[in-house]
Amino acid sequence: MTYTTKVKEEILGLKLSDKAELSAIIKLTGSLGLTSKGLTLSISTENAKIARHIYALLESFYQITPEIKHHQKNNLRKNRVYTVFLEEAVEAILADLHLADAFFGIETGLEQTLLADDEKGRSYLRGAFLATGSIRDPESGKYQLELFSVYLDHAEGLSALLQKFMLDAKVLERKNGAVTYLQKADDIMDFLIIIGAMEAKDHFEELKLLREARNDINRANNAETANIARTVSASVRTINNISKIADELGLDNLPYELQQIAQIRLAHPDYSIQQIADSLDKPLTKSGVNHRLRKINKIAEDL
Repeated sequence: MTYTTKVKEEILGLKLSDKAELSAIIKLTGSLGLTSKGLTLSISTENAKIARHIYALLESFYQITPEIKHHQKNNLRKNRVYTVFLEEAVEAILADLHLADAFFGIETGLEQTLLADDEKGRSYLRGAFLATGSIRDPESGKYQLELFSVYLDHAEGLSALLQKFMLDAKVLERKNGAVTYLQKADDIMDFLIIIGAMEAKDHFEELKLLREARNDINRANNAETANIARTVSASVRTINNISKIADELGLDNLPYELQQIAQIRLAHPDYSIQQIADSLDKPLTKSGVNHRLRKINKIAEDL
């Protein structure tokens, strides 16, 4: 089961119902037909539980009995498509949900009253996500939530509604419609809170924190590895220079404080600067050891 499906199933389990939610579902996935008897309404989804939910909403709000049809997609995925079909009181339902204008091409955007009522706004976003929403699995580390709309102005309306809830929503136009999307992990978690998917939000946050902890550990390990590599490289260079001085000048001709440093480095090539400092007769800081090592390297370079 995908993460998106888990979120949708949690929403369906809340057993919330609001006309704003139904309005969003119909607007995003509904289509009109015309017969000799009048208008028909078809609402399609690949999720059987969502189809049953739509059926229940229509039955509860309008005391009608829709029909549920299904067919197999003719593609590689071969998903089953469920259609809630209605051929009675369609005009009245569309008018009640303020959708008639959208279907007849006069108005395709978002009803402005949704921006003024937080609860209706939450319900509308819940319906929009059930209809066309998707969330990239947070375990991937690449965060993205999308709501697909056929109309650009409706996608922009969804963006305005999300921004009303202080979310950084953006819109991307595509050939077959437009996508309203969120890319920040915190925004996606806030969206899940807004639509009531608290378990999904907690799971998302847990995966995010776990991934961040792993990244912190990896960064620390990488930094430690890089430090070790630099230490080894510097040690090898210094040992080569000490050998050069021993062959061409003789270590006995070095000042005693440099002789001691050179002898410790030759005897313990794996020692850190602090370990060299701790091995000296007289205490010395790491800065002091580094200063003497630089002197040794300079003597070797001048030979």
